[in-house]
Amino acid sequence: MTRVKLPPIEVGFQVFVSDGGEEVGAVREVGTGGRPELTIYVENAGDFVVPLDAVEAVHSEKVVLACGKLSAPLRRAIGHAHDSEAPGA
Repeated sequence: MTRVKLPPIEVGFQVFVSDGGEEVGAVREVGTGGRPELTIYVENAGDFVVPLDAVEAVHSEKVVLACGKLSAPLRRAIGHAHDSEAPGA
């Protein structure tokens, strides 16, 4: 299977699970130890490792993840990323 080459991903890029959706975190590390993965910080949950094959798109300093390729704990964390925000804020 051939993997589509992604544009460069940099520390600090915002992370989303849908293009045009709400930000859920940020990239902390890219390819640590040469591995094809990212470490992302998810708001209210901490750091998670994401394989590069779970990255759907990269553009405008944004990383869009393919939710179906993420681990169950990461999907749960993303679902609660904005829980601490005040309603209507």
